[in-house]
Amino acid sequence: MRSLERHRDVGAYALGVLDEAEAFRFEDHLMDCASCSARITEFGPATRQLMLYRRATPRSVHPMAGPGPRFLDRLLGEVAARRRVRRRRHLYAVAAAVVLAVAGPGIAVLAGGGDGAVRVAATDPRSGVWAQVTTEDEAWGSQVEVTVKDAAGPRVCRLVAVGRDGSEETVTTWTVPRHDARPNTMRGGAALHLDEIDHYEVRTADGVSLVKLTAPR
Repeated sequence: MRSLERHRDVGAYALGVLDEAEAFRFEDHLMDCASCSARITEFGPATRQLMLYRRATPRSVHPMAGPGPRFLDRLLGEVAARRRVRRRRHLYAVAAAVVLAVAGPGIAVLAGGGDGAVRVAATDPRSGVWAQVTTEDEAWGSQVEVTVKDAAGPRVCRLVAVGRDGSEETVTTWTVPRHDARPNTMRGGAALHLDEIDHYEVRTADGVSLVKLTAPR
């Protein structure tokens, strides 16, 4: 099978209609083809819809009966909607990267997260530590996720939420690996609600502030 034909077989493979030998050859091709791997994912909604159609079809209906135009419209609509969502997420990620690059060290960037969550990020020019905090209001307080890049490990750090009344709460703690600048993500919570938090601080275990992130007003 030529390479072009393998690309064309992505739909047949996703729907499970290739014979065993053809499927084996296509899986060989799939290991080295990012384009076909992405298209297999896009065929997921269509495959699920066809499985539901098969289960819901009475035995008296011929299995090769052609689906009506509304069914095909729903399939095409779902695939198009998923592509639009994926495209928007990519554009948001690119825009955020550009804003961070333009803003420079020490400037916090605020953006809305999903489901009412709020995100703020900053880099401290002295310590070189970058952090991003995502907060979502809950009935009991705030649910918090923090992602940190810190190449100065090993050391123990903590995220502190500082209230507008001056009170402090430790949200979560972690250990920074030795000389590892890859991002680490931790989750925790605070009794303070989002509108009660003045700012967040990433601190070392002995209280040295590494980066400050101002909460939205």
